[in-house]
Amino acid sequence: MILPTRGLTREEVLSRMKELASRDARWRDGKTWSLVYFAGDDVLDLLKEAYTMFISENGLSPVAFPSLRHFEAEVLEMTAGILRGGGEAVGTMTSGGTESILMAVKTARDRARAERPEVAQPEMVLPITAHPAFEKASHYFGVKAVHIPIREDLRADVEAARKAVTENTILMVGSAPGYPHGVVDPIEQMAALAAENGILFHTDACLGGFLLPWVRRLGYPVPAFDFSVPGVTSISADLHKYGFTAKGASTVVYRNDSIRRHQFFAYTEWPGGLYGSPSMTGARPGGAIAAAWAVMKYLGEEGYLRIARKIMDTTTRLQDGIRSIPELRILGRPAMSVFAFTSDRINVYALAEAMEARGWKLDRQQLPPSLHMMVTPAHERIVEPFLADLKACVGEVAAAGESPVSGQAAIYGMVASLKDRGPAREIILDFLGELLRRET
Repeated sequence: MILPTRGLTREEVLSRMKELASRDARWRDGKTWSLVYFAGDDVLDLLKEAYTMFISENGLSPVAFPSLRHFEAEVLEMTAGILRGGGEAVGTMTSGGTESILMAVKTARDRARAERPEVAQPEMVLPITAHPAFEKASHYFGVKAVHIPIREDLRADVEAARKAVTENTILMVGSAPGYPHGVVDPIEQMAALAAENGILFHTDACLGGFLLPWVRRLGYPVPAFDFSVPGVTSISADLHKYGFTAKGASTVVYRNDSIRRHQFFAYTEWPGGLYGSPSMTGARPGGAIAAAWAVMKYLGEEGYLRIARKIMDTTTRLQDGIRSIPELRILGRPAMSVFAFTSDRINVYALAEAMEARGWKLDRQQLPPSLHMMVTPAHERIVEPFLADLKACVGEVAAAGESPVSGQAAIYGMVASLKDRGPAREIILDFLGELLRRET
């Protein structure tokens, strides 16, 4: 593929784009259980208009674009309020949950450099269920990830965390909820342990930060996870997940500015001028910042509560239906609308393949093998057909017994059988390389 000598017409470009888009996941139909958080056409239309209004503006310079400065400041104030941060909480908008997590780890590292220079090899304590973005941060920033196990309830083991703390520990992490199972770690006990040892504590609420507060308001039992918990010093919360704003928009919020200051980067010796940046990126899309402000103002508390009620009602119907299928069981006690189910009697990877043949996209998980679901308002109208297909596919897989499997079921089965995880890493790297090649 080379750049065309002569450009295509507008109609030709759009036609080709529509053709390619026709192969994508059918998230509007509620067939997809990850990646897209759809709150309705009214929200989507507002997102498009707000985003395109500021599509060329650059968040790199709030001086040049004071409108973006206003939007971001109000988004962060509203987010801090939702997370019960009080008057001193401050934050930064980022491009997504990964960047928010990277910033939290970088902040802890740089704070330790400034206040604990004797720590030459910093460490962070985190459960095995913590998001892989923490592993990426460990790789990028040289902060060793010290993993702790989870208990039978799939929540982080507090006693294991206590034993994992050393003189090199600078950060402890808990999830609200963890992506694999939708359960909230024992944040209160873990944050107290962190405070007792004089280290920072980060709640990764990328997934739940914009839903758990409303779920709590609706009367569901939600473990404490936010700034109301003593010892919690920072929280990541994704706007583009259950905040229903445009990709990519997330937040990282700190208890006070003295902590956030360590996130910033400044360089004074560049001929191009004095340079300062609050986060990983330089240029930042103004559209994402503006669209986040627009949706939060549009929905307000009443809108978010209305959506949360619909999501939780749908989640309850789905979970009840899954529990009614004898071969399946839900893992742990999910706190909101994200959960996983497994089976002791059939191959769940084969089940995912059977469901995919009927148009349903279920994410595969491992340790143990399970299938993952993320519920949005788009799923309200497909509960019955999904459960009917699920029951039928369970029957098909059970009848097939130990028949050979193909597709992702075969790949996951092979990886699960490997005692040495090194080859599994190579498989992923090869797969990524293939993904970046153009389809023929």
